[in-house]
Amino acid sequence: MELYEHTCMIRGDGGKAIRAILDRICDKWTMLTVATLEQGRMRFSHLQQHIPGISQRMLTLTLRNLERDGLVSRTAYAEVPPRVEYALTPQGESLIPPALALARWAIEHNGEIQASRDEYDARSK
Repeated sequence: MELYEHTCMIRGDGGKAIRAILDRICDKWTMLTVATLEQGRMRFSHLQQHIPGISQRMLTLTLRNLERDGLVSRTAYAEVPPRVEYALTPQGESLIPPALALARWAIEHNGEIQASRDEYDARSK
């Protein structure tokens, strides 16, 4: 327990800062947006087309939060019609390796997890 408490007490805030960051980066829309932006700078409509199931509102909120956290940059061009592009910042790019590691883990263990779920569901009936 003592080791866990030390981990969660970083910065003396009871783990609040860590939870806030993990809430942001572990969100499915954040992960999909970051993974999509790994391909390079994109316009909003292009992003929305490449992230299955995301609504315009959710993409807007996700991009705002990622920009606020310094993971995504937003560039507005003074053109008619206006053009806005989004890109990963260096900090956002640093999220790619751990995200890929988690995705790799999920792929490797998907069969085992599904088997466990099926077994659990069968017992629960």
